Amino acid sequence: MSTITMSSPTPILRIFDEHKAKQFYLDFLSFKLDWEHRFEPALPLYMQISSGSCTIHLTEHYGDCCPGAAVRIETGNIRELHATLAAKQYKFARPGLEETPWNTLEISITDPFGNRLHFYENLPE
Repeated sequence: MSTITMSSPTPILRIFDEHKAKQFYLDFLSFKLDWEHRFEPALPLYMQISSGSCTIHLTEHYGDCCPGAAVRIETGNIRELHATLAAKQYKFARPGLEETPWNTLEISITDPFGNRLHFYENLPE
């Protein structure tokens, strides 16, 4: 019997501008800032954000990852999330709500750095 266990992964997404990242992830998507780290004040930022049990790391370090990643995030009550995002009238994105052929409702949105976030809720069969 194996004793190996695994938990949900923590994606690391590349960012280029702290202000834009916080505006998008904290203000628009309503994630909370868990912590920030810099080796020195003028060096790149590495931070953790979360919403419920969803945790994401954001990094300005060029060697950590490449921009343009895609992440799927299972979401409860996606219609409420969509209404909340639409009400914010965010200048740079107005994501829609799509019913997919694979039986999900999805909101797809691209952050200011080219990373794609796909929030989804499985529909009852």
